[in-house]
Amino acid sequence: MRVLVTIVLFAVPALTNTYWELVLTATAIYSIVALGLTLLVGRVGMISLGQIALLAVGGWIALRLGFATHMAFPLLLLVTGLVTGVVGTLIGLPALRLSGLYLALITLMAAAAITLVLQATQFPNGGSGFLGYASSATGATKLDRPAFAASDTAYYRLVVVVAGLMFMLAVLHVRSRAGRAWAAIRQSQSAALAAGVNITLYKLWAFALASFMTGVAGGLLAASGGGLTVYEFPTQNSITLIAVVLMGGIYSFAGPIVAGLLFEFLPALLRLWGLPNDLLTILFGLGVLQVQLTAPAGLVNQVPKDLANLGRLALKLVRRAPAPAEQIE
Repeated sequence: MRVLVTIVLFAVPALTNTYWELVLTATAIYSIVALGLTLLVGRVGMISLGQIALLAVGGWIALRLGFATHMAFPLLLLVTGLVTGVVGTLIGLPALRLSGLYLALITLMAAAAITLVLQATQFPNGGSGFLGYASSATGATKLDRPAFAASDTAYYRLVVVVAGLMFMLAVLHVRSRAGRAWAAIRQSQSAALAAGVNITLYKLWAFALASFMTGVAGGLLAASGGGLTVYEFPTQNSITLIAVVLMGGIYSFAGPIVAGLLFEFLPALLRLWGLPNDLLTILFGLGVLQVQLTAPAGLVNQVPKDLANLGRLALKLVRRAPAPAEQIE
């Protein structure tokens, strides 16, 4: 594990250029978003299509706090996550008695509403008033980075560290009483209720935790790249996000990392190779179909099995190959 962390933090930036550092930074940020959705889908059994909208909310809150206050960056991320967690909990309130397709539709409509509100209000750019937006302002909608992470390389490392903390928080929850309650709810709400599990409390807890993580990711995103625009958070990206989460694996903590790579790193590769982005829709559609039919645990579970089977097959072929004829002198 220490070797892997060292490679990710130090070797990867040394082997890449600025463009790929930005891509990998975005990949780490979206792996946090995928982690929150993985907890909802894989651990609780609730399908949410509003995480991209909550990511935009987190970015909006971080920018507003950044322009209006002088909070230290870690504190700003924490407050952003907490406020976004409250917003996510409020969205989850009317959806407590819903599940499956109905829950997905409710969260998708909430995401569309948030997108419309953001298009009307824009992201804060240092203007006055509660919204902090002024059409005449020249400031960019980008959060100032802390002094210790001013460069792209240092900020990439900061994002990776924050992502690691979010994964640790998720592991602690899954191994705690909350994780056991979520597992019971996912298996059967009736059985969980009969066992004394407070379904309302733990569902809201899951929504709040996933929203908190997404809010932190939004704060990180606000300080990366060239700033935030309303066009970065289309509602259809929420559908793409759940597709890559299903492909990565909803029962493993490695799944969100794969989902982040599929969501950000794969499109960057397609652009590098000159392939159209529309190809992603086809690939993700085929990927979800394949995962649902043959690998419900996702690529993180299926790929190692396939590689092991391929290795055993290659070993059998090598053993069955006839020995070369001895040369006759």
